[in-house]
Amino acid sequence: MTRYCYDTHVHTGESSACGRIPGRQAARLYKAAGYHGIVITDHYTRKFFRHCAGRTWDEKLDSFLAGYREARREGRKTGLQVFLGAELALDNPYNDYLLFGITEDFLREYPELYKLEIMDLYELAEKHGFLVYQAHPFRPGFSPADPAFLHGVEVFNGNPRHDSHNRPAYHFAKKHRLKMISGSDFHQKTDVGRGGITTARQVNTPEELLRVLKDEDYELITTSGRPFSTARLFTDFFDLLRSRSRR
Repeated sequence: MTRYCYDTHVHTGESSACGRIPGRQAARLYKAAGYHGIVITDHYTRKFFRHCAGRTWDEKLDSFLAGYREARREGRKTGLQVFLGAELALDNPYNDYLLFGITEDFLREYPELYKLEIMDLYELAEKHGFLVYQAHPFRPGFSPADPAFLHGVEVFNGNPRHDSHNRPAYHFAKKHRLKMISGSDFHQKTDVGRGGITTARQVNTPEELLRVLKDEDYELITTSGRPFSTARLFTDFFDLLRSRSRR
């Protein structure tokens, strides 16, 4: 059976200050790595938009979307699906949240999302049909949010330069019956393919991606063996590639 691989946590050099790879190059790297799609989740923070002082909100938003748009252009050339997401940092308390299923129109209609409380963000998500996952909730400097206002949790963060404490994130998600996701937290070349999801469904539209996530019809890609007690949930990406090459 064909399996399709999607990374759910990818940053670009155009729109994330910590990103080192332009959107177009990120798309090429993921295509070469055997992925079928990526979600661009650039950092949506007060600090980013403050650096765009003097511009209209539409102009600020164009800066935020620059990396996503470049990756999408390249993806259309190469056959890689590129979806819009965001890693939103709320002000109080300061935590990061991965948003899946948002649109450019939504971001224009609701400016300065970083001012929201988590309960308000969750209400918007329920109203507009997108999903809110807390990113790396146990990484130093962060804390788990009220699970009542989350759809899911990033239980595997593949960034090799941070200790994201993935195991307690997994146990937190399991305890509160939250959806689980894995992502590479891609910022530079060495981060390619360190996380994501693999599914039997081919995902070609944002609506299809949302449906796969809501149905939890996927397995999690990790790169550090099988670190959790429920090892059957996790698939090492390189094992996956080897199995595909034998067909």
